[in-house]
Amino acid sequence: MTETTQTHFPHPDGPGGPDASFEPIRPRSPEFRAAAEALRGLRQDLFDDAFAYRPLPRKEPKGRFLRRLKGPRREYAAWSRHATVGAGGALAMLIGWGGEDSIVALATGLLALIPVLFTLVRPVGAFWLSLAATTVTAVIGTSYSSWPWLPSSFTAHLIVLTVVAIRTRPRTAAWMWLLTAAYGFVAETVFSWDHYYTNIAPMLVFSAILLLAVTVWHIRRQAQEEVTAQQTVTAHERSRRTLLEERTTIARELHDVVAHHMSVVAIQAEAAPYRVENPPPELEKAFVTIRENAVAALTELRRVLGVVRAEDYEVPDAPQPTLAELDGLLANVRETGLRVEKTVTGAVRELPQGVELSAYRIVQEALSNTLRHAPGASARVEIGYVLGGLGLRIVNGAPPNPTLIKPSPGAGHGVTGMRERVTMLNGEMTAEPTPAGGYEVTVFLPVPAQNESGT
Repeated sequence: MTETTQTHFPHPDGPGGPDASFEPIRPRSPEFRAAAEALRGLRQDLFDDAFAYRPLPRKEPKGRFLRRLKGPRREYAAWSRHATVGAGGALAMLIGWGGEDSIVALATGLLALIPVLFTLVRPVGAFWLSLAATTVTAVIGTSYSSWPWLPSSFTAHLIVLTVVAIRTRPRTAAWMWLLTAAYGFVAETVFSWDHYYTNIAPMLVFSAILLLAVTVWHIRRQAQEEVTAQQTVTAHERSRRTLLEERTTIARELHDVVAHHMSVVAIQAEAAPYRVENPPPELEKAFVTIRENAVAALTELRRVLGVVRAEDYEVPDAPQPTLAELDGLLANVRETGLRVEKTVTGAVRELPQGVELSAYRIVQEALSNTLRHAPGASARVEIGYVLGGLGLRIVNGAPPNPTLIKPSPGAGHGVTGMRERVTMLNGEMTAEPTPAGGYEVTVFLPVPAQNESGT
């Protein structure tokens, strides 16, 4: 008969549970967390994918010097960084070879060249290869005047540290310098017999200077990139703000235009029954409905579009300007010294007030740009009433004396505002310099046939 032994495990929440036999996990100290984070960074920088394939890209044709190069010279300049690294490797190889006709000298030169060339394709792996090549060179080398870096290894390792630091980041450079110091400490304390001179101190000093210079370069380049990115964001935000301000201005003007027309409709609907003697009840009811709808639409319009008004915005006393008042605008511009001509083609007719207002503002802004950017130049305004819409062309010549009279830089909002007005009306617009050195703005504002016939 077999006796079965049962093992009873205490309940986790009971008196014999794990809470009674194990102490609670204590939080790690800040020093421990800092050390763990540092070791994690070391593993990420120098151990994880240390021999990953990362070829050095060609140099982009940036800078004043590279832009001037053409043809094969520009192609060769794109490989300048690879050629520089190769020249450094060749220098280290020549130092190791020394012109001797021996296998050891040739091997010493190759052991100095290979890690340097390896930085072009596997930068982190090149660092480990340089340490391994340094060890092999120290073992097979015949020079006892320096330890552990022979002259060729000394030169090659400095080049490898510099190139790898340039291709990675400052934290990787710090880890490489610390591991180089650790390698030198082990070589000096354990394997320094029969060597009366160690070059660990020169290696650490020279490498620290080079890595510090590379780190400063990294920081400076990162700062430049951040400034460039911030300038790009600032320019984008400025453009958006300009666009929103222009849209707000257009919305205010349209609010005033539509509100004026809706008020006129409401007043006429209220006064219409009194102009007819004994109007039928159906007519009176229709006018009451028209007035109620007009008042309701006006209330909704003020509620929706009224939010675009600034606190200091004042409703204009006079109606918004139209093309009929364009002669007054041209007279004011001529008083400033601008010679401007006006040409009208087609049958002049009244257009919707939104189109009239936008056309007036476009001409106004185009002439303002002429005064600002081409002082002393002449301008011409062409207005064409065509079937299906209105055509505008504002063109100015080149400034007569650009060296004597400097143009005003302006805020850069004019063309943006004109495009917004044209886009709002589903029109088309082009704004570009002319071959003669001036500037031309061409606009077409479509007007549906029913609106033209109804005005």
